[in-house]
Amino acid sequence: MRLESLVTEYYDSLDFKSLTPTTQRDYKYCIRDLLAIEHGRLKFSGAVLQTIRPPNAQFAYNKWAEKGVPWANHTQAVASKLWNYAISLGYVESNPFRSLSKRPHRPRKNVWTRDEVTLFLETAYSRFQWRSVGLIVQMAYEWCQRLGDMANLTWDKYDFDQKVCRLEQSKRRARVELPATEELHAMLVQQYNEVGHQQYVCPRVYMNIIINDKPYTRMDLRNIGRQIMDAAGLPKEYQIMDMRRTGTVEMVDAGVPLPQIMAVTGHANPQSVKPYLKNTLASASSALRNRYEYKLASSQNP
Repeated sequence: MRLESLVTEYYDSLDFKSLTPTTQRDYKYCIRDLLAIEHGRLKFSGAVLQTIRPPNAQFAYNKWAEKGVPWANHTQAVASKLWNYAISLGYVESNPFRSLSKRPHRPRKNVWTRDEVTLFLETAYSRFQWRSVGLIVQMAYEWCQRLGDMANLTWDKYDFDQKVCRLEQSKRRARVELPATEELHAMLVQQYNEVGHQQYVCPRVYMNIIINDKPYTRMDLRNIGRQIMDAAGLPKEYQIMDMRRTGTVEMVDAGVPLPQIMAVTGHANPQSVKPYLKNTLASASSALRNRYEYKLASSQNP
């Protein structure tokens, strides 16, 4: 069994078809990078599975890490799942991607200011070719959601009468109901009036032409987001993927109770929210203010 044949068989399997469309696209993108690996004379795409050994897998991981450690770790995980599928069918007996020397990944902690978010959105909405990405970023920021879920958002998920988005998140399958601010609702109304005949809320735009056959990919968003950030003069270390974190930290700073934050983010476990619980002056001030107000009310109403 050659790798390219295994991939074809995997795409037709129940394992792959049971994944959400978003995850399927994500896996295909990772597998494309897997097939593109060449280690010496060994070309992964046409290689027999047994000839891809741990040293070859380590070489592949190191190449992926050139794009970033998170991407390398994610692609390694997808490759490992593909080999486990091959093992379940008896094509191979071992998984070369199971035990690799992986680089440590430090979780991103960047948080944008509101002025920086506003500058990004103003820059994005200044050009038609950037508008869809601008709206994806605005929804991710306002609703504290992942960029991929916003890129894949379809019009049937938004209730214009109640101004509420009802979404099933792709990662945890959590269902959330997200009210829109007046500003975001106005943008959605404008978007619907112009592209409401399309399936996706934010259809892809290429050369000022709307393309609605598939949503923006992660790479699309990263590249176009960087163009917008450069045009706006924003820091190089910023990424638009920081919007979910930025919005969540703002809720923490505002003193929003943890259960209410989880109702927005879709987290089922409080431990998953810990990375957002930063020790900031704003959050400390809010906590002490709430404490003082509670003590004052208690003393007046013993």
